[in-house]
Amino acid sequence: METTELDIDKLRRKYLEFFEAKTHLAYPSASLKSDDPTLMFTSAGMVQFKPYFLGATPKFAGYQGVWHRVTTAQKCLRINDIENVGRTLRHHSFFEMLGNFSFGDYFKREASAWAWEFMTSNEWLGLDPERLYVTIYTDDDEAFEVWTEHVGVPADRISRWGEDENFWPANAVTEGPNGPCGPCSEIFYDRGPEFGTPDETGPNTGSGDRFVEVWNLVFTQFDRQEGGVLEPLPQQNIDTGLGFERLVAVMTGAEDAYSTPLFLPTIERVAELTAKAYQGTQSVSHRVIADHVRAITFAITDGVMPANDGAGYVVKMLLRRASRHAWLLGLREPVLHALVDQVITAMGSAYPELIDGRERVKGIIRTEEEQFLRTLEAGIQRVAGLLDELEGRELSGRVAFDLWQTYGFPLDLTQEMAAERGISVDSAGYEAAREEARAISRGSGGGGPHFISGKDMLGNIADQHGETTFCGYTEREADAEVLALIGDDELLSELTEQQTGRVVLDPTPYYPEGGGQIGDSGKLEWQGGGALVTDTTRSPQGLTLHQVKVLRGTLLPGQRVRAVVDPSRSETEKHHTATHLLHAALRSVLGSHVAQAGSLVAPDRLRFDFSHPAALRHEEIEAIEGLVNRWIQADFTVSWQVVGIAEARAKGAMMLFGEKYGDDVRMVTVGEDRDPRESVSIELCGGTHVGRTGEIGSLLIVSEEAVSAGVRRVEALAGTAAIDYVQKLRGSTSALAYQLGVKPDELSERIGKLQTDLKSAQRDISTLRDRLAAAQTTGATPSELREAGGFSFTTALLDGIDAGALRKAADNLLQQSQADLVVLGSGTLLVAKVGPSGQARGAHAGTIIRELAKRAGGGGGGRPDMAQAGVKDPNKLQEAFSALPEILTEVSAS
Repeated sequence: METTELDIDKLRRKYLEFFEAKTHLAYPSASLKSDDPTLMFTSAGMVQFKPYFLGATPKFAGYQGVWHRVTTAQKCLRINDIENVGRTLRHHSFFEMLGNFSFGDYFKREASAWAWEFMTSNEWLGLDPERLYVTIYTDDDEAFEVWTEHVGVPADRISRWGEDENFWPANAVTEGPNGPCGPCSEIFYDRGPEFGTPDETGPNTGSGDRFVEVWNLVFTQFDRQEGGVLEPLPQQNIDTGLGFERLVAVMTGAEDAYSTPLFLPTIERVAELTAKAYQGTQSVSHRVIADHVRAITFAITDGVMPANDGAGYVVKMLLRRASRHAWLLGLREPVLHALVDQVITAMGSAYPELIDGRERVKGIIRTEEEQFLRTLEAGIQRVAGLLDELEGRELSGRVAFDLWQTYGFPLDLTQEMAAERGISVDSAGYEAAREEARAISRGSGGGGPHFISGKDMLGNIADQHGETTFCGYTEREADAEVLALIGDDELLSELTEQQTGRVVLDPTPYYPEGGGQIGDSGKLEWQGGGALVTDTTRSPQGLTLHQVKVLRGTLLPGQRVRAVVDPSRSETEKHHTATHLLHAALRSVLGSHVAQAGSLVAPDRLRFDFSHPAALRHEEIEAIEGLVNRWIQADFTVSWQVVGIAEARAKGAMMLFGEKYGDDVRMVTVGEDRDPRESVSIELCGGTHVGRTGEIGSLLIVSEEAVSAGVRRVEALAGTAAIDYVQKLRGSTSALAYQLGVKPDELSERIGKLQTDLKSAQRDISTLRDRLAAAQTTGATPSELREAGGFSFTTALLDGIDAGALRKAADNLLQQSQADLVVLGSGTLLVAKVGPSGQARGAHAGTIIRELAKRAGGGGGGRPDMAQAGVKDPNKLQEAFSALPEILTEVSAS
């Protein structure tokens, strides 16, 4: 059956609607950028709900009430089996996991019955029950009873399996880890004998793909303790995962997900660009490109930038793997960025943030791909250099793996280049290094601790009092009630003088840290007492937490206090509104591809990270700064309103990538009074702002630098901070002008003349050094050469010569003496030069200089014709020179 893009979106929504009808909260997907310190990426639907599996009150900011039943369509990324992606029918790096969860509410009977209903009812999926099979844990008789007696699955279509297949975490009973765990029930779909092999007799058998697991139901009911003891948990939970890609393949009758509208737009575009038709599993490169471009697009959209470590390194690695497969298909120019459009065609309606970030993501991918293509070209030279310097006939497997992991240079190409020289590559060492890297990367797949225990104080407070009411948009002071006092991990009955703790107030004028804006500080006052508020944060339950230190008196729960925000908030607001203006100016001057990638808004400065492939030119910075200041001087109004997310998108509101937005959002508009159709800036933002742009005063950009590939950072000052900066700069400029004996406006001319004089002096010094070196090497003739191993050579120790002059002297002496090899030393420096004749007979400057340097406690290397080294003990240079005949004899013998 053929499925359209709209059908796929309906299928995803149908799942959520089914469980909404079962009184579940349909909760948004978490970002791929995981907040969990044990994970690089969100790797399963349950990740964002860990606290609630441990008993925390399932109350979610922005949603009224407590929800013990939740359902999601979660974006996930795993790289555990990255080598299998594209080669098998089932593996993907990015995937969607449909899930329904129960936090101490329903258990096996409801979870199993509802899963069966969704899959078999004609109102929902309408799959043939005769093609569905169930697996259970080996001794889970309760699950067997549920499936046979309550759901009605025939016993002959239920099979029992051990802890490696049907327990979560796998093998937890015998191997651990300790903590919450439980048996699983998995639902398999029989795709028919045409997809299988003769050795398949049911789920988890044979080598074919006839029986495919589509839904895993985890029954978290035990606490695993030392020795493999399974103690019942006080709260039984449900955690299910229905793989969306597999479900789409089943529902369409396709061979696998690559042959469905989830991937076909990208695969067809690759086939068009390469003139190489897609041929299913044989077209590995088509499939890898389609999978990886999708993963990269989602990751960057969620704020994970390519980098050299952590989650960013995974993104870079995926991008380079995809680029290499494009290279194998004959594409020599950047192409991956152009495939983002196809990913959006397949996924954009379900994830509109992809549409919002289209140009930003394209720009970042293109920059990275251009860099890698240069790396791939340069990699050939890199490998050649390593092989030139190799001692022996085998290249280390770790070196080969580092070429792939660090530079993206593939093993097969390394092996091919090595074989041309009769050199082998240590494959076993390569596999060992790769396995070490995979063990580390398993952290992104949920290999770390599954749960971190903690008391549910905040959930109980939120359940009792609701979310904190924020009145700080219009008020800087407020009378409030102390709802709770919190220590390190417990509720407190009081806070006395000099004690610190966290306070929950309602209402509060304090803005909690968020959206780049720092949390407010200030003071609390009450009859007979007072406290400093040093920071303000917001909990996942929607509570504003005030970090305080009591200065006098005693603070008690239930007490009425006067909450006063520090006046520095005004300066923070100036910087926050200036950040919005800066964002708009960057897009106006540089282009619409610019999008926010992070920010910091404080009373004394702002920092703004944004997507852009190149450093800003001086004239661009001036144009951006000038545009912002014109908007400030225009004194535009700054207004805000709460609107539906769809209305905000329709008005073109800018959104922070990787941020989770609810149905209603706060939209901040600058310059609506100029022309409602041409506002200066429209952004979704929960922060505090000035009322008119004129209050900002001015904006000064003080620095611009790279954060990572495709991401730049601007730091700027506004308000009082800008005035202070100008005054300090004026003071230092005046002092410098005084020292140089000129007026401030003559500084540039004076410094230019000093630089010219300095360069002239440096040239004179260089010329004198060259003459000194020439004087110390003049007179060498062929008759003064020495021989060893069939090579003619000469050496000399010179005084007071730098590296550049030493290399030039070696060139001159090699030509003058007609030797095969020249070695010169000066101080702690060594330089070796080998002529064409010497190279042809096996002399390698890098190898020779390395052996010489060892004898003087140093090291170095280089090319076959020229090499340089440094030594620790210059007194041993003559001793090192005396070993040269022995080294040349060994070269001749090899």
